[in-house]
Amino acid sequence: MTFPRLTLSDLARIATFAAIIAVLGLPGAIQVAGGAVPITLQTLGVMLAGTILGWRRAPIAILIVLILVAAGLPLLSGGRGGFGVFLGPSAGYLIGWVFGAAVIGLIARSPRRARPSWWRVALGSVVGGIVVVYAVGIPVQSLVTGVPLGTTALLSLVFVPGDLVKVVLTTLLTVAVWRSYPRAFDAGRSDRSPRDATSTNTTELAGE
Repeated sequence: MTFPRLTLSDLARIATFAAIIAVLGLPGAIQVAGGAVPITLQTLGVMLAGTILGWRRAPIAILIVLILVAAGLPLLSGGRGGFGVFLGPSAGYLIGWVFGAAVIGLIARSPRRARPSWWRVALGSVVGGIVVVYAVGIPVQSLVTGVPLGTTALLSLVFVPGDLVKVVLTTLLTVAVWRSYPRAFDAGRSDRSPRDATSTNTTELAGE
């Protein structure tokens, strides 16, 4: 499996989504009573990165944000930053963003289907943005806090309704961006035909 060479356009898209994820942290976080991990909007940026950038480039955008955070920039919700963040209860969720974004891109942006159908976007966002992120985040949270894994998993259910809302927003925004500005997607060269670059199949967008 080979990775494509990044062009200036790729780098611009990656930087844009890194900035979007950082900006989504500005509104702050909702701290759930008794919860060690806050509810934030930044997972929405992770989901959008996966659906629009694709599985190769989305993790790079996430890694840029995490590297800047580790360097001390307060880019996480609530103005959090510094290497200590990766030693806290949220560490697993942050790492899960990287893997989750890749899975989202793999499902939502299959190379054989350049146009993202709504159901693939929704499915990818659920599997990558929720299941994968939780699968990495919950065990790490349990380890750091000392709370049993089962209890931590039950406590984490409080995040699910909000994350499902983010899945809906991601689906609507991704389809809207494709219709209005398909060049924002990373499939503009090798995995998209010339016809795909200029036309939109409404049947596929409707999830045939």
